[in-house]
Amino acid sequence: MTEATPRLDLPYLAPGQAQKEATHNEVLAIVDALIHPAPQAVRNDPPAVPAIGAAWIVGRAPTGAWTGRADAIAWWSEGGWRFGRAIEGMTAWLADAGETARFTSGAWAIAQLPARALLIGGQNVVGPRQPAIDAPAGGATVDSQARATLASILVALKTHGLIAS
Repeated sequence: MTEATPRLDLPYLAPGQAQKEATHNEVLAIVDALIHPAPQAVRNDPPAVPAIGAAWIVGRAPTGAWTGRADAIAWWSEGGWRFGRAIEGMTAWLADAGETARFTSGAWAIAQLPARALLIGGQNVVGPRQPAIDAPAGGATVDSQARATLASILVALKTHGLIAS
């Protein structure tokens, strides 16, 4: 039998284990930090005086006590720094920024919401990107104001990524 769960590395109670409350309390501390995590921010260096229970996402170039823990969720406990590994699809609320962070493809994506469509009131208002649209040209009668308006609309659609450039 393994000693911990495969995803969140929660320690199992061992048969005949003395002081089971220590292992059980350890699991509760990990669960408290990793189920719906709410780290303060992403940073590489541990704060000097963290509050008990405060958490952060460890950045890509960690220093000090966080060295070797890139992308983990670090939280301060009565026993010092604790770490939970990020797993594919894990989502956290970054308290300082008021944004979500999602662990995907081996990295944290900050303030990005992947979707295939945006529905409002059950109506699809934004779907997949459409191909590029040529700027207005030609015609028997040239209306410069209409062309300028169409050009502005095309720039806005391209800027928002709704059509290809």
